[in-house]
Amino acid sequence: MSESIRPRFAGALSTESDSTRALGDAIRELEAGLAGTTPDLVLAFATHHHGPALEELGPKLARATGARVVSGCTAESVIGGAREVEGCPGIALWAACLPGTEVRAFEITAHAGAGGDPTFSRLPAVGEPERACLVLLADPFTFPVDAFLAQLNEKLPRVPIMGGIASGAMGPGQTLFFNAEGVCDSGGVVIALEGAIELVPVVSQGCRPVGKAWVITECERNQIKKLGGRPALEVLMETLNELAPGERRRKQSLPLLGLAFDPTRTRFERGDFLVRGIVALNQRDRSIAASDFVRRGQTVQLLVRDAESAGEDLRSLVSAQARGAGEPDASGALLFTCNGRGQRMFGKPDHDATCVRASLKAEVPLAGFFAAGEIGPVDGRNFLHGLTASLALFRARSEA
Repeated sequence: MSESIRPRFAGALSTESDSTRALGDAIRELEAGLAGTTPDLVLAFATHHHGPALEELGPKLARATGARVVSGCTAESVIGGAREVEGCPGIALWAACLPGTEVRAFEITAHAGAGGDPTFSRLPAVGEPERACLVLLADPFTFPVDAFLAQLNEKLPRVPIMGGIASGAMGPGQTLFFNAEGVCDSGGVVIALEGAIELVPVVSQGCRPVGKAWVITECERNQIKKLGGRPALEVLMETLNELAPGERRRKQSLPLLGLAFDPTRTRFERGDFLVRGIVALNQRDRSIAASDFVRRGQTVQLLVRDAESAGEDLRSLVSAQARGAGEPDASGALLFTCNGRGQRMFGKPDHDATCVRASLKAEVPLAGFFAAGEIGPVDGRNFLHGLTASLALFRARSEA
């Protein structure tokens, strides 16, 4: 592939507390990485420490880089390169030069529709869904991500959507979304990429199966009453008691539920499930409640998540994508990792960022943020996840 049509990415990170110096340092680092090229897209992720200065971040980036699209959001922690900036000021920038790719940003608001179901001011439009991908950034207080993804899954089936819910805000109006004119403080933004760039999704839910798979034989909405004809709570407690003592000590919380995509399988591994939480245990009728609706005949398996399994899962998934035979290497990446990961889960800084960088073939420009909910596809459908690392790898599309 000639250099003229090869995508180019650059990243920058500043942990300077003075907002003017922080942005100036980050822009200079970004420009050095771009080496004189004009980006099609610049994304900025910034912590709330920078306060009112963030209102000028988008316009300053647009003037400095000449980018066609400027976007991004605030977050409690940001990611740049191999660093995860937790508990201190941070501005992470990411730029993409994407020849042969149309780049558009859609700012979207949500409203309560008839019957209480949310409606949206617009949905992103793409001309060739098979050559498109989307990045979604959303406000936790004013944008119902689950409902939005449900509509996009119907309108644009199998178009990968990656992203996250902005974190760090304590109430409506505190999340900021950046653009070339300034900021907005509600709703969501979708960046649509269509053409010669391909997004390769890596969704690491960080869990491993324990016990055996069960079929739901009695349920109502999100309440699982019986598994294999037995009370669901009885099955749960039996599985926990069968864990090895060391495994029980490592476990940080209740097990999770894996909802299988293919009920015909007899053996399940990581990646075969949509992970959902157990939100209640009912001693009276011996049922358990899931954080999502379930259906009779659905196969489920109990899963455990701890630091060891989460790290192993991410390394395995990223390495598998990096080894793709005959495909171009990834040349840029965005990482949306849960704000419950980081030092809270792993007990050390920079875990997910260093894991991604070490697992790829090259030191690709990487940026992102700690999210209050992570977005990515599993088994061809896009979902909102929790305690997940959603990684978008970008590479030149292999045209048939």
